[in-house]
Amino acid sequence: MNKDWLEKDFYALLGVSKDATADEIKKKYRKLARELHPDKNPGDKPAEERFKAVSEAYDVLSDDAKRKEYDEARSLFAGGGFRPGGGGGGGFGRGQQYDVDMGDLFGEDSGGFGDFLGGIFNRGRGGATRPAQPRRGQDLESSLTLSFDDALDGVTVPLRLSTDAPCSSCHGTGARAGTVPRMCPTCDGSGQTSRNAGGFAFADPCVTCRGRGLFVDDPCPSCHGSGRGLSSRTVQARIPAGVRNGARIRLKGKGGAGERGGPSGDLLVDVTIAAHPVFDRKGDNITVTVPITFTEAALGADVSVPTPRGGSVKVKLPAGTANGRTFRVRGKGIRRKDGTNGDLLATVEVSVPQNLTSEARDALQGYADQTADHDPRKDLFALAEGAAGSRGTS
Repeated sequence: MNKDWLEKDFYALLGVSKDATADEIKKKYRKLARELHPDKNPGDKPAEERFKAVSEAYDVLSDDAKRKEYDEARSLFAGGGFRPGGGGGGGFGRGQQYDVDMGDLFGEDSGGFGDFLGGIFNRGRGGATRPAQPRRGQDLESSLTLSFDDALDGVTVPLRLSTDAPCSSCHGTGARAGTVPRMCPTCDGSGQTSRNAGGFAFADPCVTCRGRGLFVDDPCPSCHGSGRGLSSRTVQARIPAGVRNGARIRLKGKGGAGERGGPSGDLLVDVTIAAHPVFDRKGDNITVTVPITFTEAALGADVSVPTPRGGSVKVKLPAGTANGRTFRVRGKGIRRKDGTNGDLLATVEVSVPQNLTSEARDALQGYADQTADHDPRKDLFALAEGAAGSRGTS
């Protein structure tokens, strides 16, 4: 158990009681994770830190063994179970003093209680430190710019990464070719040393071998004894259909390699979608603005509308179509997770010609004369005057 756990109230972080069931803890964690996730709060550092704290709390409380160890340790220390110094007085409970032999607690014959304390401070019986544990590889970050079309249905793209990996010269041993490292004489190969703090021993990474458990007498000239180096590799990243601009995609196990048999980390890909000259996005739908003539709007027409992924469709405009009206073309939008597609929303916009021939001008003047009794702004002025009159009487 990490000693930092003793200073943290994981139940308070999740907002649950100490006797909460596993289902209650899971439900509360999922709610908080959705609210605090970095993808939902870009650039919000406090939310990111709280997300990490909530995730750590859930990692402990969702594991029965970790939760039991955490509860026992918190109960022990919160109740003043150990007060080093002061003549060896224990202080179990209020108003009572007991003479406690610390050798009985930590010695060979301490039984299960000594093993429990050993679990708290990463120590086994007899004070021996545990062997170095497998370590998960680090998470890596990359960025990617996709075309608008590739984002519609998803795409697999190669990403070239430079990552921390075992040194190619010594294959991760840290020793010069022809030699091998030996067990660290300081920590006896465990990678950890014990540190006394007020009567308790804590495990720290060994300063001699830097936590590796191995000591190199003749270091590798390429990695200088670290056993690590840079490695370039290409990862095939599958970007799902309908990915949004600014999304962060987590690819499990595509990050840095683990150490001592630990799992690989994840690859986090930040996605940018390039703008399209014709189409835009609205939820799962694609939008497009379609210029039409006045006669097409007034008399009606079948107009061709371009579609994503290439091609076109015919949209029937009824006579008297208003400027700005939107027509829906089913199934031509974004590919959803369930395999269905959103729609294409085509908004018509009457295009006014900038240059007219004399014949066209005469024809339009004739139209204006024929419709001179039609005033499209009549109701506009009536409503404006009505509103002004109501203010004067209020």
